[in-house]
Amino acid sequence: MFSKKLKPVFVENTNLIRIGPKRDGGYVLDKRIINKIDHIITCGLSDDWEFEKKFYNMNDKVKILAYDHTVDTNFWIRRFFNDLIGLFLLKKLRIWKIIKILQYIDYRNFFSKKNRHLKLMISDKNISNQQITIKKILSKRKNVLLKVDIEGAEYKILKDILSNFKKINCLIIEFHSVRENLDKIYNFVDKIKNLKLIHIHGNNINKLDSSGYPYALELTFVNSKKIKYKNKKNLKKYPIANIDYPSVKRNEDINLIFN
Repeated sequence: MFSKKLKPVFVENTNLIRIGPKRDGGYVLDKRIINKIDHIITCGLSDDWEFEKKFYNMNDKVKILAYDHTVDTNFWIRRFFNDLIGLFLLKKLRIWKIIKILQYIDYRNFFSKKNRHLKLMISDKNISNQQITIKKILSKRKNVLLKVDIEGAEYKILKDILSNFKKINCLIIEFHSVRENLDKIYNFVDKIKNLKLIHIHGNNINKLDSSGYPYALELTFVNSKKIKYKNKKNLKKYPIANIDYPSVKRNEDINLIFN
């Protein structure tokens, strides 16, 4: 059971939109914020930029910067051979497998011109050509959608996010190892000013732990200076039908309970 601190403010379902796939990598936000975004800063890319592509189709004025030091030449070589082996092992030829093999071409096409992928690690320290901080990334930017999925390293950058909240119109962040870091999550939600929690979803890639907590939580915040929210009691249950979908199909979606 979670503290009511993690219960989102009330938002009409008609104002909620899921962007990206109906699986891991898709996120829910307030559609009214889409045209108030000038920059998307993606922290953690791997092999999935479906969210960024869908968002760009809705607002082609946005500039996208993705940071992920693990996506390099060796990443794509390993990926290509693994996908090629997987294709040949299938008895039937599947279109999605062929598309998967050609994903590098899509990557090169999408991250060109004003959309860029930088092979830098998101960190709490700036090290030339290796690591970069949120503070430095946001130093000359505003009206930002900040998307963070960096597999546990998010806790190192919370201080930077808090000190730069005025530049952020929308924050999508995935918290990992939830039970061990619950106090840090609560503390962050308490301190984040003007950014209202509007959505929450439990990532079901792993089953619930022995205490009943999911391994990861996906949270969406919106700047209340940009969109005003009514002080109305939220009686919704999470996940929300036809908006939320399991991160992986093999496990049931996670019902979140608040005290």
